[in-house]
Amino acid sequence: MKVVVAPDSFKGSISAQELCAAVRAGIQAADPSAEVVELPMADGGEGTLETLLYAAKGRSCEVTVKDPLGRPVKASYGVLGDGQTVIVEMAQASGLTLLQLEERNPLVTSSYGTGELIRHALHAGYRHFVIGLGGSATNDGGAGMLKALGVNFFDAEGELIPEGGAGLAALSAVDLSGLEPAVRESSFRIASDVTNPLCGPFGASAVFGPQKGATADSVRLLDKALYHYGGVLQQLTGIDVRRLPGSGAAGGTGAALMAVLKAESSSGIDLIMEAVDFEAHIRNADLILTGEGRLDGQTLSGKVIAGVCRRAGKYNIPVIALCGSMELAAERQDEIGLTAAFSIVPGPCSLEQAMGSAALWAKAQVGQVMRLYIKQRKTD
Repeated sequence: MKVVVAPDSFKGSISAQELCAAVRAGIQAADPSAEVVELPMADGGEGTLETLLYAAKGRSCEVTVKDPLGRPVKASYGVLGDGQTVIVEMAQASGLTLLQLEERNPLVTSSYGTGELIRHALHAGYRHFVIGLGGSATNDGGAGMLKALGVNFFDAEGELIPEGGAGLAALSAVDLSGLEPAVRESSFRIASDVTNPLCGPFGASAVFGPQKGATADSVRLLDKALYHYGGVLQQLTGIDVRRLPGSGAAGGTGAALMAVLKAESSSGIDLIMEAVDFEAHIRNADLILTGEGRLDGQTLSGKVIAGVCRRAGKYNIPVIALCGSMELAAERQDEIGLTAAFSIVPGPCSLEQAMGSAALWAKAQVGQVMRLYIKQRKTD
């Protein structure tokens, strides 16, 4: 029996690689002879850097940059095995996990540190970039990132606007003359599971602002600021990014990448699958075990489980998902071709207990799933 293990991380709890090891242990406890193939996944958010470096036998480069509030922080970008392609994960320098809960405030948080990572790689001679846009703490339309690359943003009085999403409301002019020359020699590819536009009820501020600390009033202010920002970018570049799918990714950083850096947008999970040659590994598999922290409505739109099911469906391979919390009805699971899903949490518990027990619980739950699966195979 061949089982492919292809989960995402459980954010804040267990990495995709660690989860693969726990699932392997559960499979082999039920069937020591099973062939287990570990393919850790990601969708553009946290873990994308680690997963791509693992898959493409790359290396990481650590740099001191600014965190979302301008404080120094160690962050890394990766160089893939081809020695030419750089992966920048926005969560490394501009991520929500870098802030305490009370520090979250998209009115002032900046993507500047992400731009510093890109700038460092440009100066090191790299010209091909993959930018993972998940997990950001920002809603500044990527303006901070562009500032780090030499772009200047001015208000009507000719003064530089402040960092953060609120400052965009005063934007009057953008000066590209200082943009790093190497940018024009480079290619950029966005890796993201987000298709939201920049503005409106499904835009960056309305959908993702609250989890970054925005109040209802802040959401309205930020959405208006991003709409204004999008208009200025259109005047500058001729591209109206305000309604483009994916322009709202990472608090609008997708818009800056598309309009100014001419980035190509791509699905994060598809990019990872391409890197690991996913279909070659699953063609003769009997079963695929996948997973992510929460199985909910967002799973259907480009998350790891949906991507795995789409590829598995081509070969009629059953897919079972493991998750921390399960909020997706069976009918919705059928929409993506998911055979079944199980929470690994055995009963009521504290958040701290759940975060610290993911590996142990995953192993135990997989053991039970495999006992049932093996019994069914013997019956068939």
